[in-house]
Amino acid sequence: MPEPEPSLGRKILSFFIKSEETADKPATGTAPASVPASPRPAAVPAPAATTGPAPTPSTQPGSIDTKFAEHFADVLAQNNPPGPDYFEFRETLRSLSNLGLTEEKQYQAAWASFKALAGTADINLLTNTAKQYLTALNKDRDGFGKSVEAAISERVGGLQNEQKRLQTENESLAKQLLAIQQQIDANNNRLGAIGGDIAEQSAKINQNRENYDATFAHFTNQINADINKMTQYLK
Repeated sequence: MPEPEPSLGRKILSFFIKSEETADKPATGTAPASVPASPRPAAVPAPAATTGPAPTPSTQPGSIDTKFAEHFADVLAQNNPPGPDYFEFRETLRSLSNLGLTEEKQYQAAWASFKALAGTADINLLTNTAKQYLTALNKDRDGFGKSVEAAISERVGGLQNEQKRLQTENESLAKQLLAIQQQIDANNNRLGAIGGDIAEQSAKINQNRENYDATFAHFTNQINADINKMTQYLK
């Protein structure tokens, strides 16, 4: 599939996200396609060795993320077929939003304009292409979910394995002579650092997933709402 023209993604983005919705929100998290490693903070002295699992960090509710909104717009642009379809209808609909028309009148006026543009009165052209875009977004979400699970397994899983290994080693060292106390203390410091890494990495990954899901819901809810209203209003 050829790459979409650069302006198409921005145009599609404007169909779903108003500029003020994301203008004051800095992009957070990692890119949808992959989850690059974050630099590890400097180790700090830790108290006595912890023997239980690190606490699970809390994750804030997801919010519309500029980065993910632009990513979804690019996904939709890459799946935009030639000729008029759902997006041309939605662009016309958006241009009617400030004319004081009722919602039903807006959809009917947009439909009349679209029929003249597309040369067809078949509403299935709109609903079918809208559903195709939903399929593309769902496919992207599946891929993102797999990348999140892989990142959790790689980052957090490795740290947890190291944590367990060091805790077992400490139990053995504690039974030996006081001469090895210095080694036990060094391991305790490392355990403290690992606990902080687990909390930080888990929070970042889970927050990223919440932001993705919130942005995904924003896109899909609007498309589904349009499908329902097109079915209701356009005969």
